Amino acid sequence: MKSLIISCSLHTESKSRRLASALESLWRTDGDVELATLDLRELALPPCDGGAAYEDPAARELQEAFAKADAVVFAVPIYNYDVNAAAKNVIELAGRQLTGKVAGFLCAAGGDHSYMSIMAVANSLMLDFRTVIVPRFVYAGGDDIPESGELSSELRDRVAQFGAEFQRLARAVHSA
Repeated sequence: MKSLIISCSLHTESKSRRLASALESLWRTDGDVELATLDLRELALPPCDGGAAYEDPAARELQEAFAKADAVVFAVPIYNYDVNAAAKNVIELAGRQLTGKVAGFLCAAGGDHSYMSIMAVANSLMLDFRTVIVPRFVYAGGDDIPESGELSSELRDRVAQFGAEFQRLARAVHSA
């Protein structure tokens, strides 16, 4: 079973990318996860226009990465009580490749009050593509990830618990 971690932030000092890196490090250390990663900073995706954008080489690369994965973790920043526009664009360009697969979320936000904001995207994936959503996700508010970049042991534990539950559910769905 192959898992993909996609970092959806375009910010150079992204806190959600730090969450993705922590999960990647755990899974690579574990050695039991076949893993691929994708960073949107390295993929010049066109904005979805409902037509020609789907044929763009970068969009094709994204679609192929999703098609090869059995399960996808989205590391997303939360802006204005929603995932960033880049993450929405990813779903518009390649969401169809998530049909019947497992998805989960690592979220970084400025505040502590928008922890339910991921539900709009999760519901969209469930309803539009029948994606199975991992019911546990990581939500890190502004104070949870210091500017120094080092994650607290408590946050690392939350990422590890998410990673274990993600793999357990993804393997169960994949084997079914």
